[in-house]
Amino acid sequence: MAAPDAGFADPVLRLSTAYYRTIVAHCYDGLPDEACGLLAGPVDADGHPKGLVSAVYPCVNADASARTYTVESRDLLHAMRDAQSRGEDLIGVWHSHTHSDAYPSDTDVRQALEPSWVYALVSLKHAEPVLRSYRIREGVVAECEVSLTDS
Repeated sequence: MAAPDAGFADPVLRLSTAYYRTIVAHCYDGLPDEACGLLAGPVDADGHPKGLVSAVYPCVNADASARTYTVESRDLLHAMRDAQSRGEDLIGVWHSHTHSDAYPSDTDVRQALEPSWVYALVSLKHAEPVLRSYRIREGVVAECEVSLTDS
């Protein structure tokens, strides 16, 4: 889709190498279905993610599907409570694409209901996994940089 409108900030998704490995491992563990999980981190005064991921929550794909995902409601509740107990919020979601590129599908765009969230996708299409992240607001997809850190 086209570039986002003015005011659509694209944060850098800062993810530790350990969290990256947790996400990718969960995606492989979910095969042949899509896997999913939630991201937590600090937010600014307006409730927008600052981009730092402070916790990852591997979740059950309630759809049990290779084409769609829905985060299991109990996993969502657990992640929300844990993030809030640390004074943080859920800042995004990730899921895998088992046979396609790490780009939001039409279904992903339709289901992106949290405009401040980061949507990370892991493609397992090739020998090496590819993780990319996006902001999706009102059907507009904008890619965010992913920065892996050692901390």
